[in-house]
Amino acid sequence: MADTPPNNNAAPEPIVGAQENIAEFTIKSLIAGIFFGVLFGAANTYLGLKAGLTVSTSIPVAVMTVTVFRALRMFGSRSTILESNMSQTIGSASSSLASGVIFTIPALFLWRADPSLLRISLLALLGGVLGIAIMIPLRKFLIVREHHNLPYPEGTACAEVLNASEGKKAKAGPLFAGLGIGALYKFCLGFLHLWNETPKTGIVGLPKAQIGIEATPALLGVGFILGPRIGAVMVAGAAISWVIIIPILNYIWGDLTSPVFPETVKLVSEMTTSEIWTRYIRYLGAGAVAMAGIITIIRSVPTMVESFKLGVQEIAARRNGQAGESLRTQRDLSMKTVGIIVGLIGLAVVAVPGLVGGFESIIGRIVVAIAIIVFAFFFVTVSSRIVGLIGVSSNPTSGMTIVTLLGTSFVFYAMGWTDMIGQITALSVGTVVCVAASIAGDTSQDLKTGFLVGATPYKQQIGEFIGAMTSTWAVAYAVSVLHHAYGFGSTHLPAPQATLMKTVIEGVLAAEIPWTLVGIGAAFALVVEAFKIPSLPFAVGLYLPVSTMTPIFAGGLVRWLVDKRLPKGATNPDRDRGVLYASGFIGGEGLIGVGLAAWTYFVAKPGGIGDAWAGPFSSVISLLLFVGLAWVLWRRRAAM
Repeated sequence: MADTPPNNNAAPEPIVGAQENIAEFTIKSLIAGIFFGVLFGAANTYLGLKAGLTVSTSIPVAVMTVTVFRALRMFGSRSTILESNMSQTIGSASSSLASGVIFTIPALFLWRADPSLLRISLLALLGGVLGIAIMIPLRKFLIVREHHNLPYPEGTACAEVLNASEGKKAKAGPLFAGLGIGALYKFCLGFLHLWNETPKTGIVGLPKAQIGIEATPALLGVGFILGPRIGAVMVAGAAISWVIIIPILNYIWGDLTSPVFPETVKLVSEMTTSEIWTRYIRYLGAGAVAMAGIITIIRSVPTMVESFKLGVQEIAARRNGQAGESLRTQRDLSMKTVGIIVGLIGLAVVAVPGLVGGFESIIGRIVVAIAIIVFAFFFVTVSSRIVGLIGVSSNPTSGMTIVTLLGTSFVFYAMGWTDMIGQITALSVGTVVCVAASIAGDTSQDLKTGFLVGATPYKQQIGEFIGAMTSTWAVAYAVSVLHHAYGFGSTHLPAPQATLMKTVIEGVLAAEIPWTLVGIGAAFALVVEAFKIPSLPFAVGLYLPVSTMTPIFAGGLVRWLVDKRLPKGATNPDRDRGVLYASGFIGGEGLIGVGLAAWTYFVAKPGGIGDAWAGPFSSVISLLLFVGLAWVLWRRRAAM
């Protein structure tokens, strides 16, 4: 027996054994999870509308849960690792829900459709419940059978955080320090306006080229979490747009005496750099993101096929009475339950006029229901698989949504549904699918954590449903307040992803898109893929302002410098402390950002002190403070 080689494919022993029955699904874990879900959901909503991306909140929620539960011990309340895991399962659902909402819903405001709080909440709720339900049958294949091939980075890290909290002091200091710094920094910028938030400058010899940096802690934290490679790819895409393509367009079209489509008023020579980016570069970026999304789907086809086969085999086994699983750690919600949930959602879309979109005809609502379920099935599978490799923060949800919108819009175009109701309905379909794909990625990470710590799968799945249903209203309210405070499409809240989705729909249904620019963007994505460079981060960089990408690159650079100082044997918890600090930056700025929006909405826009005191050095001060932020992140992280 001693010579028998180890079974490297065997599942690891969970922290809590399958035969142990300890507290898990409790009132305390429910209340904590719901509270943290609302808190981080609002922060992620602000971040996504500002930067066009969100980050996973599983680790911050886990750390805060452990900290709060430890504090409750002073009052005689004992907690288990499974209660902490349940709290983070419920609490982290809000971040992915926010992603799906902010990537699409602001487009309705840009069309002046002004959806009600109830409509936003219902669309998010439909997508959240559908995504969780479709992901449940995938657990045995993606989480259990593919354990050694799909690490699910946030899920694994979260399990280590929970495990580390057992028997020693929970190390929440970095998270709370980051929260404080991020909140103070945003207060000085948003309420007091003490210095220039976005220093920018032109480039000598390149007319209308521009570089800049949005010097904020949240974007620095995002870059640290994403890492140096993704940050470098994103800033490269942005640099190509703002330093190369914009000057080229200005050179080619600058002497023309008539506007260039899709612009109908201004000459290119009269446009600012930002106007050229808005009227031309965004279409090019849309083509790149769409092609990158299609590439992602093609690569995920084998996973879809394998997961579908596994689901069919499980149904057949249950029908034949061969499903004999009885261990606590192997019990999922049944396929029958999943089928009922999916069926009820489809039935509701067909039976209730106006639930998704504005079609009155039964045929239109049937088409909508079919589109939602088909696209959700494909992209929940893609999302659940891909986050196992790259994590939730890098999940290409926007690419999946674009493909959904393209497919739905082409069907609507063929059916003649090209008016504003058709556009709103197509976007509503995209919203439900986007939320479903996004929350499926988070559910996968949470179930991975549960797999490692020994949670009960069906209880976690119920927790996911509760997290989605409770945080839906908070995210919807944050979206509404932020819109009324700043307006989507503004400099403060550009809502880049939603603007992109609006562009895609208008391009197909209203024929208002310059397909040549879209095609050039798609070609960029193909060329980048040919050089083995991840096309989706590059495409996102091509689409977003360079000032948004530079701080993300800076955060990735700090991560690279930090990792170089780590000893070779550094453990994942050692690395995760840096992620906690960066998450604090994001959470602190995001929470103050939402608070600032609420203040603007209910009271008045803060006038602040202004940056006149800094004179011509306002931008220099901004850069120095940003460097100071990076130094704090590097110094504190490297010293741990």
